[in-house]
Amino acid sequence: MTTTPGDSGARVCVIIPAAGSGTRLGEPVPKAFVDLCGVTIIERCVDNIPDSLGASIVVVVPADLVERARELLPGVVVVSGGAHRSDSVRAGIAAADAAQILLVHDAARPLTPAHVFTSVVQAVAAGHPAVVPGLPVVDTLKQVAPDANGLELVTRTVDREELRAVQTPQGFTREALLRAHADDSGLATDDAGLAERCGIPVHVVPGDPLAMKITTPWDLRIVRSVVGEPASGPEARR
Repeated sequence: MTTTPGDSGARVCVIIPAAGSGTRLGEPVPKAFVDLCGVTIIERCVDNIPDSLGASIVVVVPADLVERARELLPGVVVVSGGAHRSDSVRAGIAAADAAQILLVHDAARPLTPAHVFTSVVQAVAAGHPAVVPGLPVVDTLKQVAPDANGLELVTRTVDREELRAVQTPQGFTREALLRAHADDSGLATDDAGLAERCGIPVHVVPGDPLAMKITTPWDLRIVRSVVGEPASGPEARR
């Protein structure tokens, strides 16, 4: 890294909503508390936040797991979440300190490299109110509709050149994130979607394949295999 977020004078807080049950993963505990090669997913996620950010961290978990999370994550602010992801993010915002830059990061992306965090923070510090990491879409995409026989009929092939698969952390100025969440009836799969709804421009910086999200048992198998590999390269030396 050539610079650090601290160079801009901006304080950073990372909010990690981890209150979901993760039913698609098929594990007996909520996703964030699933074992990932000896530690929980949430521990790995927090540990992977680069020290160079100088960030405070707020983790949002189910109410009955607050004390457990505090045991696992000393020095991290832990609060209980809500019924929906947006509710949990709002709980995290309420518990955040006076940081000027707020990052919202999926607990289910525990291997996100340090350079992704840094790129997002630097872009927000440079004056962009909302910034997300994203990767070009490599698969051919088809839009479909149900037909009379119960199958799906392709209605068109979507041009993938202008599409990005969006990851986290998603970065915002405090003002932008508060504005995005001002309507507590708004639900979205990510915070950038809420920002878009209220007219906040969202910019994209390069993501990383390691920032993949654990959703299914196959995803968990892939991440466990990656964690089991010997660390190498600049990310291993951060």
